[in-house]
Amino acid sequence: MRPEMPQFQPKDPGYAARVRASFGLQQAMQLIGAELAIVEPGYTEIHLPFKAEISQQHGYIHGGVVGMIADSAAGYAANTLTPADTSVLTVEYKLNLVAPADGQRLVARGEVIKPGRTLIITRAEVFAIRDEQWTLCAIMQQTIMAMQGKSERSG
Repeated sequence: MRPEMPQFQPKDPGYAARVRASFGLQQAMQLIGAELAIVEPGYTEIHLPFKAEISQQHGYIHGGVVGMIADSAAGYAANTLTPADTSVLTVEYKLNLVAPADGQRLVARGEVIKPGRTLIITRAEVFAIRDEQWTLCAIMQQTIMAMQGKSERSG
């Protein structure tokens, strides 16, 4: 079901381990129960099982949570293409919620549209999956800032 994507060459051969370690530092992702399922050059997927604690008043996964996983999926897609000494930070994103996040799980697919030295343009799509039926529930476009020499906090 994954669309054809451009092929990118990572600048860091250890990008996958670095990105996974960074995701492990995100307590917000741990709090909601998100998993970084796929890490490839210019592409990541975050999977999120439904749990009542992240739902809103209609029983759907809250739009803020949808935004969280879209932001992280696209941000980590960007991070796969940065040098080893570079971390990333979201500058801005635009999120369109196109359907309720009514699923047993969500999948956020983040991809790089245009890599740059300082700014990286990304996008994400979030799908709500119920009984293996995939429904697009959000589309996001994002700008990421690559911060060379800026390390992440580990504690």
